[in-house]
Amino acid sequence: MLVQSFDLSDKEFKLFQELIYRETGINMSDKKKKLVVARLSKRLRALDLQNFTQYYEYLNDSQHADKELVNLINRVTTNKTNFFREKHHFDFLSQDLLPKIIVQGEKSGSRRLRIWSAGCSSGEEPYTLAMVVNDAFKGQRGWDIKILATDLDTEILQSAIKGYYPTQLVSPVSKEYLVRYFSRDYHGYRVNDRLRSMVAFRKLNLMNESFPMKQPFDIIFCRNVIIYFDTPTKERLLDKFHFHLKTGGHIFIGHSESLMHMKTKFKYLKHTIYQKV
Repeated sequence: MLVQSFDLSDKEFKLFQELIYRETGINMSDKKKKLVVARLSKRLRALDLQNFTQYYEYLNDSQHADKELVNLINRVTTNKTNFFREKHHFDFLSQDLLPKIIVQGEKSGSRRLRIWSAGCSSGEEPYTLAMVVNDAFKGQRGWDIKILATDLDTEILQSAIKGYYPTQLVSPVSKEYLVRYFSRDYHGYRVNDRLRSMVAFRKLNLMNESFPMKQPFDIIFCRNVIIYFDTPTKERLLDKFHFHLKTGGHIFIGHSESLMHMKTKFKYLKHTIYQKV
């Protein structure tokens, strides 16, 4: 059976560029035109639409527009992630930052740790954080530890909540951690209940004017997310992260990202690691 293909004119692409930017902050360059066609053509077929103009009108005028907008966002967002991706971040946590937080907590009596994985994708990052934190706080008593994991893609969040990964995806995880934090079946590995209880997954659009979280975070991971934004969007988002971090809190960004030449209130510590001062 022939699969219907669709053409996307430059005028139509401009409309979708503006829509995607408005809803997600993602700056779709002209080079992404083929990607948009490939990822959205399935939605046109599913809705029995004949062209991208009809789809754009559906997104704006249909009674199901809000629901379909979620489908569009799920298709255009990128979900590349791995366990222990950019390992130097987790080494810094386990060898430097978390021991300092424990000492500070013992001195002040405030035994509370809050971490936010912003753009958590399919869950590998927050579950890696949970493993590292659980190890670092082994033997510590009275600590209130929670990890918030957010993403805009509702489908990928459901996958993250399940916490199930094919065998090839857990290859970066040590055998010790696999035994301690996962259960195994014929096809792959499932994160155990102990680790999953440390992580709360929520849908959140980083383009929202404000975020609903009331208490400040000690650590924010937002890696390989801002690379898709233009400079004004990056600066607005970083201002919001700054607001939601404790004074002295840390933010971690992706290896191909930098805050250089941007107006931010963060102090550079080392490659891709910054601190609120």
